[in-house]
Amino acid sequence: MIKESELILNQDGSVYHLNLKPEDISDTVLLVGDQFRVEQITKHFDSVELSIQKREFKTQTGLYKGKRISVISTGIGPDNIDIVLNELDALVNIDLIKRKEKEQLSSIKLIRIGTSGSLQKEIPVDSFVIGTHGLDLNGMLHYYKIDSICNPDLENAFIEYTNWSPKKARPIFIENSKELEAQFDSEKVFKGITATAGGFYGPQGRVLRLPLEDPELNMKLDNFKYKGHKITNFEMETSVIYGLSKLLGHEALSLNAIIANRADGTFSKNPMQTIDQLIEYTLLKLVEH
Repeated sequence: MIKESELILNQDGSVYHLNLKPEDISDTVLLVGDQFRVEQITKHFDSVELSIQKREFKTQTGLYKGKRISVISTGIGPDNIDIVLNELDALVNIDLIKRKEKEQLSSIKLIRIGTSGSLQKEIPVDSFVIGTHGLDLNGMLHYYKIDSICNPDLENAFIEYTNWSPKKARPIFIENSKELEAQFDSEKVFKGITATAGGFYGPQGRVLRLPLEDPELNMKLDNFKYKGHKITNFEMETSVIYGLSKLLGHEALSLNAIIANRADGTFSKNPMQTIDQLIEYTLLKLVEH
């Protein structure tokens, strides 16, 4: 039995942070960082059956062209993803009354609709990127047993190329769900490795007043290539979504609207429109399948 201190439930039996019960979510979940982006998606729905919010975690579940979909805001960063993924898995794979793992485990589809900055000049602002891998630069996944999801050859090549400091967590490359990649692929999207940082400023090479441990890291990310793989964009959630999904038995894909290009210093003139276009693309691909 899982102790009360480890799996915390609210008085109504819902999971602690998300404030959700098993019947509240679909087997298809769209993840967004910004809580205000939830309704930017569900405004396209035919109906919304549920709307719950606790802290930055807002959930709406409803129907889009007959398909039941949940949309959840995660907030920013790997630590929030750790909360969201573990509690979503608990909703489907743990009997919350008996506090035991179910004998029959279920898999859910998790699709991130995010924003990101491109690291490559040929991937312009207002384009879309599918993350073929998440490059974990933040270290959160090292708290779990991750040997089964690592890619040692790719990781060792990256460590050698970047002269990665041993003071920082070892980088990890985690693949997406190839099933979902095939479903959402088209000539409209770019594909490549999505790097996931643990912060917005120093961890992504931004300098305001503090000097960086490796001021050339972004240039190294730009130029790294290994057996046809290259790093296309930088954000703060993808690798942990991929890593925890792999470990827990779920399917995950990260779709990012490119609103900045770090290589040429440009920023989208209308980022909201680009995000709207990615939302519409994602919803249509979900029901086409």
